[in-house]
Formats: sequence, C-alpha cells, structure tokens
Amino acid sequence: MTPDQIRVSYSEFMTKRGAREIPSASLVPENDPSTLFTGSGMQPMVPYLLGETHPSGTDLINIQKCCRTGDIEEVGDNSHLTFFEMIGRWDLRANPATFKKNQIEWIFEWQVDVLGINPENLYVTVFKGDPEVGIGRDEESIGIWEELFKKRNIDPKIEDDGERYGLSRGGRIFLYDAAENWWSRAGKPENMPVGELGGPDSEMFFDFEPDGNLMDHPASDTGRFLEIGNNVFMSHQKTSERSFVPLEKPNIDYGGGLERICAAVNSDRDVYNTPFFDAPKRVLSDLSGKNYEEYLSPFRIILDHCRAATFLVSDGVHPGNQDASYITRRLIRRAMRAAMGLGIKEPFMNKIITAFLDDSKSYKKLQSQRKLILDSILQEETKFQKLLISGEREILKHIERQKSVSGIDAFNFYQTYGFPKELTEEILKERNMQIDDIEGFESSFNEHSKKSATAAAGKFKGGLADASEKTTAFHTAAHLMLAGLREILGDHVHQKGSNITAERIRFDFNHDMKMTDEQKRFVEDYVNNGILARAEVTVFEMKKDEAYSEGVEGSFWEKYPDIVKVYLMKDQAGKVWSKELCGGPHVKNCSFLSRYGTFKINKEQSSSAGVRRVKAVFMEKVE
Repeated sequence: MTPDQIRVSYSEFMTKRGAREIPSASLVPENDPSTLFTGSGMQPMVPYLLGETHPSGTDLINIQKCCRTGDIEEVGDNSHLTFFEMIGRWDLRANPATFKKNQIEWIFEWQVDVLGINPENLYVTVFKGDPEVGIGRDEESIGIWEELFKKRNIDPKIEDDGERYGLSRGGRIFLYDAAENWWSRAGKPENMPVGELGGPDSEMFFDFEPDGNLMDHPASDTGRFLEIGNNVFMSHQKTSERSFVPLEKPNIDYGGGLERICAAVNSDRDVYNTPFFDAPKRVLSDLSGKNYEEYLSPFRIILDHCRAATFLVSDGVHPGNQDASYITRRLIRRAMRAAMGLGIKEPFMNKIITAFLDDSKSYKKLQSQRKLILDSILQEETKFQKLLISGEREILKHIERQKSVSGIDAFNFYQTYGFPKELTEEILKERNMQIDDIEGFESSFNEHSKKSATAAAGKFKGGLADASEKTTAFHTAAHLMLAGLREILGDHVHQKGSNITAERIRFDFNHDMKMTDEQKRFVEDYVNNGILARAEVTVFEMKKDEAYSEGVEGSFWEKYPDIVKVYLMKDQAGKVWSKELCGGPHVKNCSFLSRYGTFKINKEQSSSAGVRRVKAVFMEKVE
C-alpha cells in the first residue's frame, strides 16, 4: 500500500462507522506559546477534550502532521523521525457503555484485517488500578482484549507483573500501574490538581523478535517492542487529593504513529523501510550511486529532513534565522551535509521532495503549494552551497597562513560559514593534517548550544501566552481592535500574527503605510466604545465556505475545518462590533474588559514588508 492508500484506508474504515474526518491542524500551533510546532495528535484537540464544543461533532478522526525537533541530532537511527503522522480518533462526551469496546475493536480490526498486521505479534497493556485513589483495574478493557485474541485463536493470558516475569509465563495482556497506563496532563493521579480530567489507557505493541529473550516485556526498553497505538479513556475527574468520580460523558483520545504502524505491517522495525520512504529512497540511491543498507545514517538524515522541510514550508515556515524558520534552515543544511558524504555536490533536494509530494496527494494544500515548496528549498540549498564554497576557500587560506587548524578555528568555520566539522576534517585529511585540538571544537560547540537553548527559551512566541482570565479578555479586545483597524484603514487589513499576554497585546496586520495619530485614536475609541456599549459575545457554527462568502473576517482560513466557529460581538442596539472566525477563548460580554481600564495603543511600527505591528495595553483609570 502507498502512503496515500494507507491514509485513505483509515479514513474510509472509520467514516463507515460514523466518524467525521477533520483536517490536520497546522504544524504551527495557534494560541500556544509553549512549543514551536504541533508535536502530537492530541495537542490541537485538548480544548475539546476538556469541554469545548467541536464544530464538526463528537466522533472525529484525522491524520495529524507532527514535528518534534528536540532530538534532531539523533536522526540517523532506525526509528527517529523529525516529521511524522499521527492517526487519531476522538469520541467526545461518549456513551460510557460502548466507547471502550468500539475503539479497541475498531482499531484492532483496521490494523489486522485491513493493513494485515500479524496479531500473533501484538501485545497490549492495560491499567492495573490504583487502590490509593479508589480506581480499580480496567476490567472492561481486559475483557474486550480477551475476546479479540480468543477470536484469533491466541491465548489472552494476563500478566500482572511483567517487569518480574516478562514473557516467561505466556502473557499477552500486560497490566501496569499509572506510570505506564494512566493519562492526564499532569501525569499520575497523585500529581493531578482537583478538577483535572484523566483516565486509564490501553496501549498496543508490536513484537519484532518473537523468539527473543523471555524476560522482555512491552514496557521494557530493549527495542524489541514498538508502541503502535494508545487508547486513552478520559473517564475520571479528580475531586479531592485521593478521590475520583467517573464522568457521565467520558472522552476517547486515540493516537497511533502511522509510520510505526507500517513498520509493524512490514515486520521490520526500520521505519525507513516503510512505503513512506520507498520512492524517495530510490531517487536518492540513483542520485548518489550508493546503497541504503551500506549508508544508513546519511540516507536516513536526508530522507527525514527533506520530508520535514517539505511540510514545514507548506505551513509557512520558510528557512530563516529565527525560531521555527531556523529549524527549517537547519534541516535543509544538515541534509546537504549528509549528501556531501554520499558524493552529491549539486542541488538535489527537489528531486527527493518531488517523490514525497507524489506520495502525499491526499494533502491538498501540499499539492497546491508544490512550486512554492520547491522554490523555497532550492533557494536555501543554493545559498548554503555558496557559503560552503566560501568556507572552503577561507579554510585553505587559513591553512596556508597558520599551517594548522585548532578546535576553536574549526568551530569558527562552522559558526561563520555553516561548515561542518566533518568537511573540515576531510580537507585536512587530504593534506595529511588533522584538527589539533578536537576537544576545543566540542567545548565551543557545547557552549554555543547552551546559549542557543537559553535564548530560544526566552523567544517571543505567537498566540496566547496562557488561558488566564485577563489574557482571554485581551484576546477579545484584539478582535475589537482588528474591526477598528479594518474600518479606518480598509477591508484589505487582516491579521498576520499575534502574541497576547496578561500585560499587553501584540498584533500584526497587513498595511503598507504608517498609521497617523488620528487613525490610532480612531481604533482606540472603537475598542473603548465597544466595551461601553456592552457588546455581547456569542458564538455559532457555520460552513467555512458560507462564512467566507458572507464576508466573515478571518485569517489562516486553511487551518480551519469545514465547519467553523464564528464569534459575533453585538450590542443591544443591534450594532455589530466584530464578526470573526476564531477558535477562542473569549469573554461573554465586552463590558468585562472595563475592569482593566482604557484601551491604549502604545506603539505602531513596521514588522516586515507590508506588515505593521501594534502594541497595545489597558491603562488603569485615574480617579
């Protein structure tokens, strides 16, 4: 099966059972300053798991694009992926009598009967209970798994002490404590604050070594078992330090790595041997004249980084020097360095990326941006290639002058020209030389990494800084401000980004000219008058295309599902102050903002070409 066929098979299987498919959220999360990228299927769904109404219904599926960059340097082994896809299903406010049975049976059926995973290699884990908080073991999930394995003529033996006995007693259903099989945002039950939702989960593992060590078990870290799915049953709410109550309407959150699932289909733990990488791998082999099995690490780095850069650029993260853009640049340049080790000297990434695009036609946005993606990455390749040429020239000049290269010198070549240590070593080797003090390079590199991490931690990120009452109020004010900007500057004005904290509003919008003092006062008055008018904030759902055709204000339309939330701010006299597409949160009435004082624009300046930036605050009233 091709990647598109795998994606379609999941969609068709679940929609036939009543689920509604929603599009993947952007890799750049909206209103979440905690991370640069969407790193899990659950991340965009948390508000709905915690009670918000999803515009597309209660039984939802998707395939979420994910990107994790904390371990880029680890890419090169058989399992690390910077970009990956998570299949998901959410049953919101579900029927407690059927929600576990449906989820477990359906995902098992899809994996085994549709994809062809061998059930003999499947092992599952279930929550063993926590007597201290009054939650027993998950008997319902155990019973469902027992029946499923029995139907496949597999002995569903329960193992309640896997760490001690491993597989030696023939266990198939392994019971673990909360550290392994309980989910909440705070972790284990004892760490959850009062009011927090959580519940047991049931994970699915594939065994790649059926004849392996009998002391291995699913939760062991031997590499033998690979998790291919996690069914989270958000079924309890914490009411006191040691007390939980069942939810009348529980939730399901299921997530399974698509590439991992395909590795299980292949009975090969190397994710780069899945169909997701087949065509690009052949292209890379043709370009380099090298064999994957003999050059595992550089092949994997190139394949992973080309794929990740493709999806990042598609979601607007073009190569650059700041924050998320720097990640894209780093991926491209690291892929180029790996390609040099394969003897590839000319721009090559577009050929690899084209193969990925051809296998990802189910991502319509990706296809519509094909030229943009290829042009952006080619531009970065060409730029870096020139830097490498300059770097080599400078290294040769340095060698001629100094007759040696220290570790600090090598680091300076890396920092200034992006010139990798390995290439410096290669140039020196050709001249029967080596880096005099390799420890000097390592110490300089480590110090640089520490400074970069510290700086990144303090970077200014987009969206809402938190979900506090005050930040929520300021987000509502930002809607009024945008409406005021559009009224005084023109309908061409749309949001281009924002960062909202409990101290201030930072808001970017497209406009070519500096605002006059009169224009700024108009916007201030517009916001403050909307507050005085006590405009009520209501939300309703409508089809995205209808909202667009009716002139509902919105930015980043491609991020939203077919059914969208529209927030309306309207006073009792019937005046509409704002009507805008948004995901929330907001106050219920604009009068709530009056407790923070008077809206004031502190600064208006250029942000980038054709984009202006407003910084605004609420000034306390002077009595």
